[in-house]
Amino acid sequence: MYKVHFENRFIMISPEPDRLQKYGLFHKFYDTKELYKLISDFQADKSIPAINIYGSDIQHIWKIFRIYFSEVGAAGGLVKHTTGRYLFIEKKGKLDLPKGHIEQGEEPEVCALREVSEECGINGHKIIKPIQPTYHTYSWEGISYLKKTHWFLMQYDGEMITEPQTEEGITKIEWLFPDELNKIKTNAWLSLMEIINCSVLRS
Repeated sequence: MYKVHFENRFIMISPEPDRLQKYGLFHKFYDTKELYKLISDFQADKSIPAINIYGSDIQHIWKIFRIYFSEVGAAGGLVKHTTGRYLFIEKKGKLDLPKGHIEQGEEPEVCALREVSEECGINGHKIIKPIQPTYHTYSWEGISYLKKTHWFLMQYDGEMITEPQTEEGITKIEWLFPDELNKIKTNAWLSLMEIINCSVLRS
């Protein structure tokens, strides 16, 4: 299955109707034109919380879905300190993880390590393992983009810096224990909570 976030709403693409989550609309894929109208309507109508698009050939649907957008790549990290705390930032009024666009010719792992350093001011962090990537969309100057973010779980044993990098648009840096993470739900993107649930709370 593929889950694409539109801020705190989403479209789920699955081979069968997904009965595990609540949707405003279920749609069986028939043709490209109909799919693109559905995406456009969903972008415009913020009252629909989620759509489940399904069909037997999920890879074909995913390929057609992606063509609607201009694709960009990003990478970021979920940093775990040896004390058991996790690193979070606040950006644009929302709690988030450090991440950024992948530069031309750059490997996702290199980008993720670089972005964590640039946005949080730490060095010496190391990648432990990859985390499930996330997809989200945004519009800029009339163009709809689909961003795939590669995520990596990282380990760090240095100073827990809390001075925000304001030139990177960061307004707060926090180091939180796992039992504190449920408190941030109201101030975090849905995609962030899914990363936390899979990588921290279930570990």
